[in-house]
Amino acid sequence: MHYYKFNISKWHLSTSHLTLEEEAVYFRLINFYYDTELPIPLETHSVIRRLRLGSYSDIVDSILKEFFTKTESGYIHSVCDDLIAEYHLTADKNRKNGKSGGRPKKINELDNNPEKTHSVSKENPLVTLTNNYKLKTNNYIKPPEGVSESIFKEYLAMRKKAKKGWTERIQNKLTTEGKKLGWSLEKVLEHCLEKEWIGFEAAWVKTEEDKAKELPLGTDQQIEHAFRVECGGDPTKARFNSYYDMRKFILDHRDKRKRLQ
Repeated sequence: MHYYKFNISKWHLSTSHLTLEEEAVYFRLINFYYDTELPIPLETHSVIRRLRLGSYSDIVDSILKEFFTKTESGYIHSVCDDLIAEYHLTADKNRKNGKSGGRPKKINELDNNPEKTHSVSKENPLVTLTNNYKLKTNNYIKPPEGVSESIFKEYLAMRKKAKKGWTERIQNKLTTEGKKLGWSLEKVLEHCLEKEWIGFEAAWVKTEEDKAKELPLGTDQQIEHAFRVECGGDPTKARFNSYYDMRKFILDHRDKRKRLQ
């Protein structure tokens, strides 16, 4: 469910006592609930990570306790559940109307209008009136083995926004790249969601890890420390004309190391 009615006055009434950060966290949790149509897991770490709320875990706990109800299947929200149920009820109704070729009253209009050229069988008034109408098909895709429904659904939604589909070839490629790192397919999809990646390659993760290991080179002290750690040299005995030359040497050393990998 990627669309819902937002009642501004009710929202202000129920959140007026919250701080700006608390309201923002609550709003993210609500959007996640509507998007997945599933309870918030009791183990909240994965949700906190996907919503990038690592610095606000305490606020997440307090919001869940105040606005959600804890059950065996996770934290549920009664108002959200009512809107989701209403959404599916309307969708089912529209789907039934579509399968019967539209509203029945159009058949009466056709019978009473001799200028219409489409013929309708009175024995079967549910026959489609035109050949241009196409029924919507069920686009549900079963999650791969070992991947949770919520993570897979969220990843598919992200691909859909980028106008990308899901095929067996895509699944095999992601699985193969994940195995290079010893990752399961679910961990690959979680990482894609966190980084907002449509695709995935093991080399991308390795590049991130290499960058994380690289020490900062902002001050003279940082340059000396990086030279000592990364190049194994003693800054006091190094023959550089300036810290700029030492910094350039460190960067060249990094590039050479990457080419050899």
